Amino acid sequence: MESNAKIFSGTGSHYLAEKIAKKFGEPLGNVNIQRFSDGEIGVEFLESIRGKFVFLIQSTFAPTDNMMELLLMIDAAKRASAYKVIAVMPYYGFARQDRKDKPRVAIGSKLVANMLTAAGADRVITMDLHAAQIQGYFDIPVDHLDSSAIFIPYIENLQLENLTFAAPDVGSANRIREVATFFEADMVICDKHRKRANEIASMVVIGDVQDRDIILIDDICDTGGTLAKSAGLMMEKGARSVRALCTHPVLSGKAYENIRNSVLSELVVTDTIPIKPGCEKIKVISTDELFAVTIRNAFENKSINSLFIKGRTRSVK
Repeated sequence: MESNAKIFSGTGSHYLAEKIAKKFGEPLGNVNIQRFSDGEIGVEFLESIRGKFVFLIQSTFAPTDNMMELLLMIDAAKRASAYKVIAVMPYYGFARQDRKDKPRVAIGSKLVANMLTAAGADRVITMDLHAAQIQGYFDIPVDHLDSSAIFIPYIENLQLENLTFAAPDVGSANRIREVATFFEADMVICDKHRKRANEIASMVVIGDVQDRDIILIDDICDTGGTLAKSAGLMMEKGARSVRALCTHPVLSGKAYENIRNSVLSELVVTDTIPIKPGCEKIKVISTDELFAVTIRNAFENKSINSLFIKGRTRSVK
């Protein structure tokens, strides 16, 4: 019997969508995304989706073509009489533009929310927004997943004796405090001051890192400058080891060089954004099962509470 749920992918996230669809138990649907000679994008579904739950998987990392593809897929699905259209955005681009932090700037994450809603999305599934309050920009349901469902088992398998968690900046403190509380571990904060975007002027470590195995946790690794500087500073202050867990590997500019030359023992990321091979310090953990379960539960109207850190029980070895 044909399923009432259909999963499709944009070109930017096809590598991940294939794995999600396999975990879900259905093949990816057929959609033709074409580009005209001037770069204009056209979308056509090659199978009937009338009355279906349509899940459209696309992270909106650069270039902005990925965003336009997603918007056009949503519009095409609505016009093809899909019952529900759910945008699955493993990485929600423009999330760092979440407020007016100075005069005359755009709030990009709100604009993206407006465009998704205007295009006809009925629900959004995403993970580790740069700021949790972005959910409030939507008047449709948003399932905001937490990467702790992936990272906690990895941390448990490390079996570190003197585990301490570190927030790379003050804004990340609440996120890291939840994980530290789960492990009954200490936490420290790296307080940084920037000259401008992607450039750190100064940084201090608040807390004791002497003889500790440090795990830095952040939502985005862009140029890698913050992680490299934080790790170096904590090693100077006596840390035994420093590793980093980051959900979204933006990895722009000199990121690969910065990570390779840093004192980090490893950088663990997810596959919400594809990365270049060749940096032995970077390890990728897949989000395929997490999104497949979320899609299944959304389709079957089931709770996803067990996927969050508050719904987990720590395994004792």
